[in-house]
Amino acid sequence: MMVVGICGSPRKTGNTEFLLNEALAAAKERGFETERLLLSEAKIDFCNDCGGCSKGKACPKEDDMSHILEVLERADGIIVASPVYFGSVTAQLKALFDRTIPLRRQGFRLKDKAGCAISVGGSRNGGQEKTLETVHAWMHIHGMIVVGDDAHFGGIAVRPATEDRIGRKTVVASANKLCDLLERTEKKKSCWGGD
Repeated sequence: MMVVGICGSPRKTGNTEFLLNEALAAAKERGFETERLLLSEAKIDFCNDCGGCSKGKACPKEDDMSHILEVLERADGIIVASPVYFGSVTAQLKALFDRTIPLRRQGFRLKDKAGCAISVGGSRNGGQEKTLETVHAWMHIHGMIVVGDDAHFGGIAVRPATEDRIGRKTVVASANKLCDLLERTEKKKSCWGGD
């Protein structure tokens, strides 16, 4: 089974990427295949709602989204990490969210995948929960199954993330909760002999 992590930060090797790496390391330790999508390295144009995907057509924009859509469709679980930018997700992550609409319009292809969210801000209550709420809304719109960290909404950290022991604990707990769900789902499938 594969867990895909999306780093919504435009910065390379920052707090968000560090936390996503911790979450993916927890999944890898449990035997999951992992893959990272770093928006700091991706070219993603904004959706202009041309309507082509409603008619079953491929998106006419030529950027990295076709590869990203393929990776998300292959994933069993998706972890989305974003810094808090003005009380919400980054513009880069919102662009990615909008451009995943073909996966919804063309057969709900993210439906029943497991998802969790991570956010990092400048203070303990610096907008992280609102940021997680935005990520959760995207997951719910796709019909995904959303998990938290066993106590709250997901991984919530403060920068510098390397020094936030409590925040890092919630990040790893969220990744483990996602893995728990995937293992239970897989176990049920094998018991019932279904796909």
